[in-house]
Amino acid sequence: MAQLKVTSLNLSHFRSYKHARIESDGGIMALYGPNGAGKTNILEAISLLSPGRGLRGASAPELMRRPEALGWKLTATLESLSETHEISIWAEGESSRNTEIDGKKAPQTALGRLARIIWLVPVMDRLWVEGAGGRRRFLDRMVMSFHPRHAEATLGYEKSMRERNRLLKDQVRDSAWYDALERQMAKNGAEICANRKDVLTRLKIAQDGAQSAFPVAGLEIIESPLTTEAELAEAFSAGRIQDLAAGRTLSGPHRADLRAIFQTKGVEARACSTGEQKALLISLILANARALRDDFGAPPILLLDEIAAHLDSTRRAALYDELHALNAQAWLTGTGHELFAGLDGRATMVPVSEAESGSLIGG
Repeated sequence: MAQLKVTSLNLSHFRSYKHARIESDGGIMALYGPNGAGKTNILEAISLLSPGRGLRGASAPELMRRPEALGWKLTATLESLSETHEISIWAEGESSRNTEIDGKKAPQTALGRLARIIWLVPVMDRLWVEGAGGRRRFLDRMVMSFHPRHAEATLGYEKSMRERNRLLKDQVRDSAWYDALERQMAKNGAEICANRKDVLTRLKIAQDGAQSAFPVAGLEIIESPLTTEAELAEAFSAGRIQDLAAGRTLSGPHRADLRAIFQTKGVEARACSTGEQKALLISLILANARALRDDFGAPPILLLDEIAAHLDSTRRAALYDELHALNAQAWLTGTGHELFAGLDGRATMVPVSEAESGSLIGG
């Protein structure tokens, strides 16, 4: 099977790195070093090779190395389905991000046609016990890995909804203004709903058909039963009076939630232990990767930040075995080399340290 991999990454004035270069043969990359050394910054740079703001959701100015504030740049060589692409992403000063693919300016959404990148970071550990917004973003990130155009549909829906909410807040009652916005919301909203349902079906198949040491998560989208374009348009129109009173749009795909069940126990994820919640997240990421491998033709690039921190030695070994069997390029971080003992001979070990000049790779 073809492979998807970043074979070289160059950073200039990016986060804690003044200058850095890292190369990979496409296998598992284990980055280890003390907290604050800059390990996660490498994963964040790789995450920017996919549409969106990356694993931290940072704006372009936030990625600049301080105190210089000169702007930043990353360049990467990406091998995707037997083709090699040179990607450059940069921002100057406080300006927005720029993207070039093979020397030509390109929209950020074009990255979705070249790469599939998924990640799991520590902030997601509380996914099941915090608000619905975080679970929607988690779901939509998985959806985008299968349907790159989902990002455009989501942005289009949110833009129309913001304009509609502005009218509602200002108590505007001209139906012509609402009609145009609601048509756009309904069109994009129906695509969002259909994409989400499709991906949940794919994840169920990927989980049910796999031998894994991680628990199967039963998934359900909690939303209004009105999901077609015509249904949504009618619901938005019928809800104007109630929405005017609230000053915002009260129904639609932006109100959906993701519910997960630890299937063997029949317990909702929010009621599980911290370790069980982490195991469910890993299970979903692995299912996402397996389903993408079959859909895209190559397994995705996996970014797993501090992945071993809350796993016992048995589950840690099981995870490493599954990553190796998946044949995906995986970038892992941890505070110590010993956390990756189960990967001896199966991964490239990369020390990351901090010096006066900034973060250092291999030092």
